[in-house]
Amino acid sequence: MVNVNNSIKTVHTVTLEIAGHTAMWTRPDSGDVPVSYPAPTYSAVKAIFESVLWGPAVEIVPERCEICRPLAWHAYYTNYGGPLRKVVRDGNSFQLLATVLVDVCYRLHATVVPFGDKSKLNAKALAWDGKTTSPGHAYKEIFERRLKRGQSHTIPFLGWREFTPSYFGAFRKDTQVCADMERITLPSMMRRVFNSGYKGEVAFEYDTDVVIESGVLCYDKRAV
Repeated sequence: MVNVNNSIKTVHTVTLEIAGHTAMWTRPDSGDVPVSYPAPTYSAVKAIFESVLWGPAVEIVPERCEICRPLAWHAYYTNYGGPLRKVVRDGNSFQLLATVLVDVCYRLHATVVPFGDKSKLNAKALAWDGKTTSPGHAYKEIFERRLKRGQSHTIPFLGWREFTPSYFGAFRKDTQVCADMERITLPSMMRRVFNSGYKGEVAFEYDTDVVIESGVLCYDKRAV
């Protein structure tokens, strides 16, 4: 609990562990041969939590990511068959080269806060919000119950949808943070594409001078 303006405010946190054979947290500055960041972006962590339970009456605020396996990049080739393939003659697929991460494991931490602008909520969300005086606590309880059961709102993935996790759930006892990892500094890191979550407008945001220290990335605590 924290003291804000001489009043007691309860902070509700949620955590999970996710691991997989391949991950791709795309760096926008790497162009048409994309390269992965060493850790998920702010918006990617938010989406992973929301894949378990999405609630429009609350906002998920990523706090930190703990890297639990040594970083290893790998060349990845795939045939792109999406709508932009028309730029290739005769309707052939476009072969895409990317530099992805392999054998990844992360521990993720986030805070749950009530959604600020309730004018954007639909009737169903407002009805749910009106049934509780603590939407953060309600979300946390439902989230942890669903995580324990292995339930999810959507299938979680590690950046690209084809990279599904090999493990997704509560912290495992044998998982350890890579505390001996060398310090990594990223001059710029994508934060999010939409500026205000639910029904937000497109507005690209970046964090600058991002540091991964002892295997831990702490996300900027600017206003949601």
